[in-house]
Amino acid sequence: MLNLTGKNALVTGIANNRSIAWGIAQQLHKAGANLGITYLPDERGKMEKKVAELVEPLNPSLFLPCNVQDEDQIKSTFETIREKWGKLDILIHCLAFASKDDLTGDFSQTSRSGFNTALEISTYSLVQLSGAAKPLMTEGGSIVTLTYLGGVRAIPNYNVMGIAKAGLEMSVRYLAAELGPQNIRVNAISAGPIRTLASSAVGGILDMIHHVEEVAPLRRTVTQLEVGNAAAFLCSDLSSGITGQILYVDAGYEIMGM
Repeated sequence: MLNLTGKNALVTGIANNRSIAWGIAQQLHKAGANLGITYLPDERGKMEKKVAELVEPLNPSLFLPCNVQDEDQIKSTFETIREKWGKLDILIHCLAFASKDDLTGDFSQTSRSGFNTALEISTYSLVQLSGAAKPLMTEGGSIVTLTYLGGVRAIPNYNVMGIAKAGLEMSVRYLAAELGPQNIRVNAISAGPIRTLASSAVGGILDMIHHVEEVAPLRRTVTQLEVGNAAAFLCSDLSSGITGQILYVDAGYEIMGM
């Protein structure tokens, strides 16, 4: 039976109640995990307030600001985990960003700054956070990130984010190879298109969702909680022999040729 009681889990990337990270956090809590939540700080504190109100029912024991473009905040986050928890068992990486201007039009017109920003936040942050988590996963652990089919196939308007996801998936494999001897497993979930704050920046996202509903074997797309269930599985002992993998949770769309 899936049981995460006694496990400390850090969840990143919750922005609102449509976030896939929110679905994951709910299912980890349901399985008994002790949660730590990070949020992206802003000058007015709006995100802190919004996320704090949302996650209150999950009773997180840590609630921390963490902008992955700020090395000091990353360091502070994991120092707090060491002080308060002593160890970390689970890291959920749900971070991705690209400028809306770089998610439409010709891919060849992607700006240098836009390209760098997308890969820094969406790809390199997994490497950063995994490196920070490694010394705290003293009893082994599980790292789970989110990817999308656009990392292996050309998807209209996904553009630079497709490059970021391709890099993310390869990072999963290299991290799995590095961390495996410490019994730390690293996997990714490739979720079908879901209406989230991040996906709203992708031009034609609703058309993509409708297409999946028409073509996928299950004739629907998936929910945040379904992705959350898969993440809870990958964080549990039920998946103890699985690492370096991309698990498709997309109602079967990935298998279809047309």
